[in-house]
Amino acid sequence: MSVALPPPDADQAAHSARLVEAIRAEIAAAGGSIPFSRYMELVLYAPGLGYYSAGARKLGADGDFVTAPELGAVFARCTANAIAPVLAQIGPEARVLELGGGTGAFAHDALLRLAERGSLPAEYLLLEPSADLRERQRERLATLPPDVAARVRWLDRPPQERWEGVLFANEVLDALPTTRFEIRDGGTWEEHVALDAAGGFVRDARPADALVAAAVANVQRRLERPLPEGYRSEVLPQLPYWMQAIAGTLARGALLFVDYGYARREFYARERSDGTLVCHYRHRAHGDAFHLPGLQDLTAFVDFTAVAEACTHAGFDYAGYCAQASFLLANGLEEELAAIERIDDAAARYRRTQEVKRLTLPAEMGERFQAIGFVRDVDLEHAFAVGDLSHRL
Repeated sequence: MSVALPPPDADQAAHSARLVEAIRAEIAAAGGSIPFSRYMELVLYAPGLGYYSAGARKLGADGDFVTAPELGAVFARCTANAIAPVLAQIGPEARVLELGGGTGAFAHDALLRLAERGSLPAEYLLLEPSADLRERQRERLATLPPDVAARVRWLDRPPQERWEGVLFANEVLDALPTTRFEIRDGGTWEEHVALDAAGGFVRDARPADALVAAAVANVQRRLERPLPEGYRSEVLPQLPYWMQAIAGTLARGALLFVDYGYARREFYARERSDGTLVCHYRHRAHGDAFHLPGLQDLTAFVDFTAVAEACTHAGFDYAGYCAQASFLLANGLEEELAAIERIDDAAARYRRTQEVKRLTLPAEMGERFQAIGFVRDVDLEHAFAVGDLSHRL
């Protein structure tokens, strides 16, 4: 895709240049190339330089993209309705762990809704790699009533001790550093990043190692058809290990993920022959992963079938899978709409109505985003009572 992108200012350009030099040095040390997954890890998470590790604004109107919680409170309130029964099943020691909490908007609105329902967790834990976003979260959550704000705690790594509660992640799976692969001469090749004569980044294919080759072979086996010659896409061979790392100590509770993506057969559709990788820069989506490293977001759509495999292999039971619009309808959207209709201020009522439209319309987030849940010794099926898509997995 060709998109006109605005230029960075001098400070931004200098920041990106520092990250470029760091990546060039790693490529040189590695013998001339690094896997694309490593490149993506560096541009997103390199300490002090990566997109999510540095201080640039990412979310909202002055950033690069808008997430559902940034639109308003509806998404968080409906999600709180979904997890409240799980917290009640567990009891007063239940906790909530949110991965990548953004600006804190979701935690703020979800905690207020849980307080309304008398379902506050013992603790609300935030695992956030970005120092800038942590600070924005602290500022946002400090506005909560003191007895609610006191339950919030930040983590530097996933819980190492056994715990009970709900793990929630919105738009986190799409930011996991992904492996890019190509089918060539009937075999699997992995996309690497190398340097051209001028020191610019270029794509370079190398024969896949055993882990990547096995992951692609598993995809083709599950599809019951080979991927065609020249087909390029993404796969996450590390997903089962990541899932075990972030959820392995959850002794009882639920996992809930919301993200954009497809079930496997749609993800690897023949017409999607160059994968799903997309870059976001100042509210423009484009396909140049080498544009201004550190200043733009890189994401890949989620293979929800792979998520189901990883979670069940980690010992969780499948609870449900549906489009975001269906998830919201099953968890109190009608109540939220009724409250919006009672707003006297016409402008405020219009803004809130537009929020719901963006969350639910098929052309917006309603079908492109999906929710999937898993449980261990609790019930979460109520959260997926509308629009079940399990047959697609």
